[in-house]
Amino acid sequence: MKGAMKLRLEVWRQKNAREPGRMVAYEHDQVDPDMSFLEMLDVLNEKLILRGEEPIAFEHDCREGICGSCSLVINGNAHGPEEGTASCQLHMRHFRDGDTIHVEPFRAKAFPVIKDLVVDRSAFDRINAAGGYISVSTGAAPPANAVLVPKNDVERALDAAACIQCGACVAACKNASAMLFVSARLAHLGMLPQGQPERKQRARAMVRAMDAEGFGNCTNENECEAACPKSISVQNIARMNRDWLWSNLSTEEPAAGG
Repeated sequence: MKGAMKLRLEVWRQKNAREPGRMVAYEHDQVDPDMSFLEMLDVLNEKLILRGEEPIAFEHDCREGICGSCSLVINGNAHGPEEGTASCQLHMRHFRDGDTIHVEPFRAKAFPVIKDLVVDRSAFDRINAAGGYISVSTGAAPPANAVLVPKNDVERALDAAACIQCGACVAACKNASAMLFVSARLAHLGMLPQGQPERKQRARAMVRAMDAEGFGNCTNENECEAACPKSISVQNIARMNRDWLWSNLSTEEPAAGG
């Protein structure tokens, strides 16, 4: 294979949540630079299966940077070294022939390891269930232009809605904080008129659920934004804190775009 690379992979192997894990080294040659990182792991797993060894368990689904399944820490970086890139979108041409690459699962108390590189991220589902939706009846769908929404509010809401719930923000944060994820959920609903009736109780319920899951607090070091494959802004965290304070200390509603 022309231009093929030879790599040494140090991969976290852990049989299940109850047993301790360890890093295992694999020599992996004939790696095509145009492979995605997950395709490279697929090829390695084929080799392991042919040798009668247990393949490496890792999560994947769409492989298009949409679903958020590919939760890998690559050389100490959630999703790898490329900014705004999910693990499935990272290509091997970003590494050099002969490199040693360390691959680990996301590390957080609230994300227990299931097997190898697979972690349980159902904590995010429970936070969403606590309030990440609109339940009030708004009647029949109005004409598209009947409710005017400022352009800046729409753009900020859509930027927040780009969150793919991958958990990279948690993995990158030294406190294992989920505040970027939760604030993105609150922002994409709270910036639009449909989300206003439940805005206060939504903030209170989702923050309470986040704390109950054991995530840490934010200390404003911005690792979360740097690691996020969708570049979700930490400005959402400030807005979430403001909504949470309003929900606990005041009966006055903040402005929709606030």
